[in-house]
Amino acid sequence: MPIGQSAGASLVASLRRLLAAGTLAVLLFGLPATAQNAAPNNGPDELLSAVVQLKTYINPEGRTVKGLGQQRKGSGIVIDDKGLILTIGYLMVEAQSAQVTTNAGRDVAAQVVGYDHDTGFGLLRATEPLKVKPLAIGKSSDLKQQDQVLAASFGGRAGIAPAYIMSLREFAGGWEYLIPRAIFTAPAHSEWSGAALVARDGKLVGVGSLVVGDVTGQGKNLPGNMYVPIDLLPPIMADLLSSGRASGPARPWLGLHAEEVRGRIFVSRVTDDGPAQHAGIHRNDIIVAVNGAAPSSLADYYRKLWSLGAAGTSVPLDLLQTNRVKRIEVKSMNRLDYLRLKSTF
Repeated sequence: MPIGQSAGASLVASLRRLLAAGTLAVLLFGLPATAQNAAPNNGPDELLSAVVQLKTYINPEGRTVKGLGQQRKGSGIVIDDKGLILTIGYLMVEAQSAQVTTNAGRDVAAQVVGYDHDTGFGLLRATEPLKVKPLAIGKSSDLKQQDQVLAASFGGRAGIAPAYIMSLREFAGGWEYLIPRAIFTAPAHSEWSGAALVARDGKLVGVGSLVVGDVTGQGKNLPGNMYVPIDLLPPIMADLLSSGRASGPARPWLGLHAEEVRGRIFVSRVTDDGPAQHAGIHRNDIIVAVNGAAPSSLADYYRKLWSLGAAGTSVPLDLLQTNRVKRIEVKSMNRLDYLRLKSTF
């Protein structure tokens, strides 16, 4: 169960007191010597050197340029000794080239390796040795509520922010995105995109994805961040390295953004030239049923949608449009085929 508002506020207040005192004694850098020696990195500066700055340059004809921009900046995490860098979807969608900047001030070009929409993970590889020690991958399944962690964006010690795990729960995003056991932390890190979430053993357990207004999941006003759990990476790593995308049947994608309001699923936006637009779905339509079954939540809507088959399947939606319910068949597709991705994908 998520942490309540009062308990969550108390945890956040205690962290802020630690910051004000200029100490991280209860976190990774204050571990006993025996624990620090067991960690995969020798010290905080070496550990943080694995978090680099990424600037990505997007295909000028990309579908996402209008909404996300043609040049994007955030953090990436070096995860092997050959310059492999893990980051998040915002920086990767339709990227065709990138530049890496290390904490030592070195600028190195990077090549796009792969992108996975289902998780939001993206991989790049530096074209030259980065001369940093990679961050070891841990297990996000070992995390528990109230665990103390460290959020690290590019910038060395200036980019670190101690945090607490406030909840571990399913996250449904309006862009046809569902993450099981997502990691919610507070206080919020201002440079969350691609930031590393580091456990007390010095290992990577999550990658920064979003800033959210309620980390408890209880409708409380307690802002923080959502991190994609690192346990989602190993099952798709080999596929991303070999072919740029996960293997197997892709989920059906409709190209509509949805929002759950008081138990109803509203269409908040329809993607230009996407399947939903071609089928005649409009903003503010209400999704009443998927193949005749009413969704109980946004996450349930996705599960019903994806259970109908792979990308390309026809999806029957009942929608409330201008005061009447209408059945619309939407010919789904693979979202990666809609995007203008790097040709090597």
